[in-house]
Amino acid sequence: EISCSLVGSEMCIRDSKKAEDRLEFKKTMEKIHEPVAPSEVVTTVQGGLNFVKKIGYPVVLRPAYTLGGSGGGIANNEEEFKEILMNGLRLSRVGQVLVERCIAGWKEIEYEVMRDANGTCITVCNMENLDPVGVHTGDSIVVAPSQTLGDKEYQMLRSSALNIISELNIKGGCNVQFALNPNSFEYCVIEVNPRVSRSSALASKATGYPIAKVSAKIALGYNLDEIKNAITKKTYASFEPALDYVVVKIPRLPFDKFIAADHDLTTQMKATGEVMSICTNFEGALMKALRSLEQHVDSLWSSRYKDMTDEEVIKLLGRVDDRRIYVIAEAIRRGISYDQIYDITKIDRWFIDKIHNLVKAERKIIESKGDISKDLMKEIKRVEFPDKVIARLTGKTEKEIRQMRYDYGVTAHFKMVDTCAAEFDAMTPYYYSCFDSLENEVAEDNSKKKVMVLGSGPIRIGQGIEFDYCSVHSTWAFERKGYETIIVNNNPETVSTDFDIANKLYFEPLTAEDVEAIVNLEHPDGAVVQFGGQTAIKLTEALMKMGVKILGTKAEDVDAAEDRELFDEILQKTGIPRAAGGTVF
Repeated sequence: EISCSLVGSEMCIRDSKKAEDRLEFKKTMEKIHEPVAPSEVVTTVQGGLNFVKKIGYPVVLRPAYTLGGSGGGIANNEEEFKEILMNGLRLSRVGQVLVERCIAGWKEIEYEVMRDANGTCITVCNMENLDPVGVHTGDSIVVAPSQTLGDKEYQMLRSSALNIISELNIKGGCNVQFALNPNSFEYCVIEVNPRVSRSSALASKATGYPIAKVSAKIALGYNLDEIKNAITKKTYASFEPALDYVVVKIPRLPFDKFIAADHDLTTQMKATGEVMSICTNFEGALMKALRSLEQHVDSLWSSRYKDMTDEEVIKLLGRVDDRRIYVIAEAIRRGISYDQIYDITKIDRWFIDKIHNLVKAERKIIESKGDISKDLMKEIKRVEFPDKVIARLTGKTEKEIRQMRYDYGVTAHFKMVDTCAAEFDAMTPYYYSCFDSLENEVAEDNSKKKVMVLGSGPIRIGQGIEFDYCSVHSTWAFERKGYETIIVNNNPETVSTDFDIANKLYFEPLTAEDVEAIVNLEHPDGAVVQFGGQTAIKLTEALMKMGVKILGTKAEDVDAAEDRELFDEILQKTGIPRAAGGTVF
């Protein structure tokens, strides 16, 4: 058994090298006639300069064996080229950097594929970056499945991904990234990750297909047609997942902590985490993802640009940073044409049109002056405008908008992620909300007491996976005591959003309105907020108003510890010394 394991590892290392080693990867792609951008692997600065004289600027630099695009970037001139190349050679553990023709502006498409030792291959999920090539996929807004590909393009890239995984002799999961010319069927392979990547976590949560678990079973010798689908319990891992919804991922960038940092996004990843949302339409999924970020943003409207001229807004469109989606919305408000926005950003017109739909809905809300008809309420809730935003745009209170909505009978309903687009019954489904369904697909079971555990949302500076660890273990503890457990979270990178951790998983933004929709359906006997960090703690007061009992430390005691002034009063009363200080605004 030991000798077999060693042989398997040796094969795995050799095949992985074909994907991770830049020169081997290029040779492998040329062997199977898969197009790659004109490139050369260099090991010295002079070697790089000699090659770039042949192909000209701009060029992309990709160091071998680094994660998150570390050491890479786009160089537009010799000065930038030398700086990035020297850093890339230093960070690459084999001293290799691939210098290639820059195809920035092409569409970036990813395929998450799976293969077993028998050679059976499937596509788990395909994803499309809203940003064109040039932004690291970890820093880009990503939609699954792809929205702007025709069937010919989809099948062409799918076939290519399956050819590549077969040639590399991958056993398990693999991520293939493509650049697609938006004006033709020309494409090239950007890179292959012969391992679980950041995109694998997103693909797993977007489809309900547990990529890491299936890959581990393949490593042990199972084939895809022997591994049961854990959600349906009827189909097998050899069935490709089918999606009847849209998933949007938005990166959690740390610029709220690093105010003076460079906001520009390149091939080097800057995000600390990400959020994912699910809805029946792209607009709704985008709106849910925006408010999941917890960066004081709940729509595409921003006061940042109101005093700018049209010329200043157009100039900002050319800057590739985390704010560009808000700039696009502002440009649309000012009547700047799709063509002009596309020419500058190279973001597909389909996405620009969807952003326009949200701007139109925003305008209708403002023009209603608070006199919102039932049809308009249905329309704006379908694209996930939260009550808070509607109230702000109409001058009414959030309470008034919520009551108006309830009077109209416009409430969230919950649909399930079942991997098969409802072709088979799901045994362990998880749920997402939408406003364009008339029925709930949640299985009701009131035989047990219910506990709701609120997750911690996206990973950010100062917060890692410790809150998620606590959330998961508290869920298991309640389950052992006979409670039905409900988890609410929106981070695709966490264990709490695995579909088999709690009895029910709601993949939703952690806001008072979104949580209230779940409370109205489930009527939990209690909620746990102490394991979700600040995200969950902030919802304590709202949960109490909903009539949900907070388990563990009382809300007022949590408040006494968290609120600086209340805490100061306690220290004063008990005579405990502390450093002199005061709160400033």
